[in-house]
Amino acid sequence: MMGRVTISHNLGEDSTNVSNIFIDEYMQDANDAQIKIYLFLLRMMSANLPTSVSALADKFNHTEKDVIRALKYWEKKELITLEYDGSGNLTGIHMEDINPKTNFGRRKNDTVLRPLPDIREHTVSEPVISKIAADEHIAGEVKKAPAKPKYSAAELRAFKEEEGAGIVFLAEQYFGRPLTSTEALTLYYIHDELKFSDDLLDYLMQYCVDNHKADFRYVEKVAINWSQEGIKTPKQAHAEIYKHDPNVIGIMKALGMENSPTEKEGNFISSWLGELGFSMDIIMEACDRTVMATQKNRLKYCDSILRSWHEKKASSREDIARLDADFTADLKKKRSKASVSSITTKSRFDESYIRPSGSQNRFNQFQQNTYDFAELEKQLLDN
Repeated sequence: MMGRVTISHNLGEDSTNVSNIFIDEYMQDANDAQIKIYLFLLRMMSANLPTSVSALADKFNHTEKDVIRALKYWEKKELITLEYDGSGNLTGIHMEDINPKTNFGRRKNDTVLRPLPDIREHTVSEPVISKIAADEHIAGEVKKAPAKPKYSAAELRAFKEEEGAGIVFLAEQYFGRPLTSTEALTLYYIHDELKFSDDLLDYLMQYCVDNHKADFRYVEKVAINWSQEGIKTPKQAHAEIYKHDPNVIGIMKALGMENSPTEKEGNFISSWLGELGFSMDIIMEACDRTVMATQKNRLKYCDSILRSWHEKKASSREDIARLDADFTADLKKKRSKASVSSITTKSRFDESYIRPSGSQNRFNQFQQNTYDFAELEKQLLDN
């Protein structure tokens, strides 16, 4: 397959906007090739220009495999979405919007970037890597989402009135409005083709609403992602969300934990942001202190620090500095009292061993022997 991929835009042609969230939360974990590829994609999008894998490889002197790895990396981070045709050929790239605490389908107004026709220069075409999914060394197998059937009006009505009546009712409560036929069809597709249980569909809608996503295209996007990840229960979905939460991942890395967060670890960390209401800045301060203090059970140790601050109503660096100063002053007082007590005890202890008429040195604590050295010398000479 020979061709280019196009990236569309809504920005001015003379500028390229880079999200601060990308700079703050994503750049530090990406390598040079990944950063270059992402920034260049933004540049091409802002100019409404097409590109290809081979063009990107030539631009930065990388191999095509390096380019594809970078693209798959950003797709995994949910900053781009790659589109393929029925043969597995790359045909389009969606540049997704970046929102903190949003894990799936970050879209800017849910705008899909349109693939342009193949553009050839000097009659020499540049190949987009064909059948990327077939190269297991690059990206592994891409699992296709089931195609959306063309449900009849009778099938949709039966779903809304019988099997899916409860789900449709919940959806209207979550989104605060009656569903359109298209939205009801999306729920039918997720329930019928993606095999979501009522509980998982309920959790899916709750998750989307909590992230202020009321567009059913976003709901479908998340559902497809979860289906491809093999998620079958709300508990599995909950754990998967933590794996993509930049705050949770950032905190774990700050504690020296490189593993993907488990549900228990994610709940632990989420309580610091939610239940305790701490900002990331304060949590990172607690992480720094934890790393300096211990190598074991860092999550629990950090939790104890934060809960101590919460109990003492410390929510800013100024509050923490005040607590530190109070702790230092209290520690000095305790040490001073302990020192005075030790000296007094030692004095009483030493007095009982000091001979009244002797000099007061450390040897006077033992029984002194008296010898007549002149008599001893005389006895030796006589022998």
